[in-house]
Amino acid sequence: MNLMSRLPSLLMIVLAFAVGTVFLPSISGCSLMDAGPVGRFVSSLTGTHGLPREAMEDLARFQKVYQQKTDDNEDVRDDEFKQFVDAFKVVRRSYVKEVSDKDLITFAIEGLNGKDQSWSEADDGTEKGKANAHKVIEVALDAMMSRLDPHSSYMTNEEFQELMVDTSGEFGGLGIEVQQGEGFLKVVSPIEGTPADKAGMQPNDHITHIEGESIKDWTLTKTVRRLRGKPGTPVTVTVEREGEEPFEVTIVRDIIQVRAVRYALYDDYLHLRISAFSERLESDVEDAFDDARAKLGDKLKGIVLDLRNNPGGLLQQSVALSDIFLNDSNVVSIRGRDEKDVRNYGASDGDLAEGLPVVVLINGGSASASEIVSGALQDHNRAIVMGRRSFGKGSVQTIMPLMREGAVRITTALYYLPSGRTIQQVGVAPDIRLDLPEPKEKEVAESEEGKEKTSFKAPREADFPNVLKARILEKDKLHDKDGALGHTSIEACPEIGERKDKELGCALEFLKAGSAHKFLAAVQAKGRG
Repeated sequence: MNLMSRLPSLLMIVLAFAVGTVFLPSISGCSLMDAGPVGRFVSSLTGTHGLPREAMEDLARFQKVYQQKTDDNEDVRDDEFKQFVDAFKVVRRSYVKEVSDKDLITFAIEGLNGKDQSWSEADDGTEKGKANAHKVIEVALDAMMSRLDPHSSYMTNEEFQELMVDTSGEFGGLGIEVQQGEGFLKVVSPIEGTPADKAGMQPNDHITHIEGESIKDWTLTKTVRRLRGKPGTPVTVTVEREGEEPFEVTIVRDIIQVRAVRYALYDDYLHLRISAFSERLESDVEDAFDDARAKLGDKLKGIVLDLRNNPGGLLQQSVALSDIFLNDSNVVSIRGRDEKDVRNYGASDGDLAEGLPVVVLINGGSASASEIVSGALQDHNRAIVMGRRSFGKGSVQTIMPLMREGAVRITTALYYLPSGRTIQQVGVAPDIRLDLPEPKEKEVAESEEGKEKTSFKAPREADFPNVLKARILEKDKLHDKDGALGHTSIEACPEIGERKDKELGCALEFLKAGSAHKFLAAVQAKGRG
C-alpha cells in the first residue's frame, strides 16, 4: 500500500509528499527487563526476537541512561521502553545502509544528555532534568533518527494519526520545505500560492527563532512540530535574509491546497509551471496541451517545463510527467540496501509533445521528483536543462508503523537515473547554466572581536548535517558539469510576464534560437550591445 499517494511528508510542512514512500509492517516489539545488572538484562533476551548479544548489551547501555531520566514507575518505564526497542529494530534492519548498533544507541544517549534540556522541564511533577517516560523515549528517538540523515524522523502517535486521516482539517501548515542548517532552519522553497509564499518567504531564507524562541539547539522534528498547528492560527518566525537585517514574519497556518500546473502562452511557446507533483498533475498537463493546441493549432513550436523551486512529490506523477515527453524509455530506478533489490519505472509509448523542443528550467530549489524528471529528459537527450544545479535529494523514505504506537520514517533506498547516475547529494547539473547577479555579502556580528563577513549560499542536500552520501561512480559523472554547453547571465535575457522573469526569458530565447551555439551568441551580443 503506497501511503504517500495521500500522506504529507514531515520535511514539507503539511504539503510535500515523500517520493516513492512505501508502507511496510514493522518488526514486533521486545519486552525488556527493568533495572538490574547487564548480565541479567541480556539473559532475559538471549535467544529471542532475533537480536544478537552485542545489540542487547547496547540496549542495556541505553536503558541505564533512560532510567536516570524518568521518575515513572517500573511498569510505565518498561512499557515505554518497548517503543524504543521496536524502533531500534526497524532501523537496524531496514535503513538504506548498515549502521552499527553502538552508533544508534550512542545517538539516542547523546540526545538525552545534549545541551537542549528544555524537554525535561515538564509540568507533570517530575524534577528538573527528568521527564515522564513517554517524553524521554520521544526525545531519544528524535535524536537517533535525526542523526541518520536529514529526512529520517520519529513520528509520535498523534503525528502518525494525522497522516492516516489526511489531516481532515485538524492541522494546518505553512507551505514550505525546510532543511536543518547549523543552528537555524533553511528554506529550500516556499510553495506557490501557500501562506508562506503569500507572506513573502523566499528560498534560502534562514529561520532562527519561532515565537521569539531560538531554535539553535532544536532537532528538525521539534522545529517542524512548533511550526504546525490549527488552520487559521498565526505563527511568527524570525528570518535572516542576505543583505537585510533580521526581521519577523507572521504566517497564518492553513490546510495546503496547491494548484498542480499553471500555464501560459508566449508567442507560439507553451510555458508549463509545475507547482506540485500531486495526483492531478498528469490530467492538468494534458489540459494545458489541449488548450494550447486549440488556440495555436499546428503553430505550437516548443515547451518550457518549469520545475524551479519545486520540492517534489509523488513518484508516480514524476514518471507520468516524464512519460508525456518520452517514448518507451526508462525513467528512474530505486535501489535499496540489498544490491539485488532494484525497481524500475519507465515511460510508455507516445509523446504528447509530439517531438517539439523542450527546455527544462531548474534551480537549487528543484528537488526529488523534479530531479527525476529533469534528469530523465536530460539522459534521453529529450530536453535541454537550463538554470542552476538542483537540490540533490535522491533518497526514498518509508513510513513504518511501530507495534505500540507512532511510526518511524526512514530512508530505505536511493534513486538512479536512466544513465545509472545518482541524484543523491550531487543533484542534476544544467546543460546551460544561468548565472545570477553577484550577491552582496552580509556583515553579521559574530563575536566581541568584530564583524565577520558571511554570504548566504543557496542550500542544497550536500550542505546539511548528516547528509546521506551516495557512492559516486565514473558513469555518474555524465552530465555532471554545470553549463556543459555554456553559460550566460540572466541579465542578458528579456523580462517575461508580470514577474519580469528573466530565466523564463532565457528559456524562450533558446527555443527561438534553436541551438545552444546560436542562443549563447545572441545573448552575448545583446550583453555587449
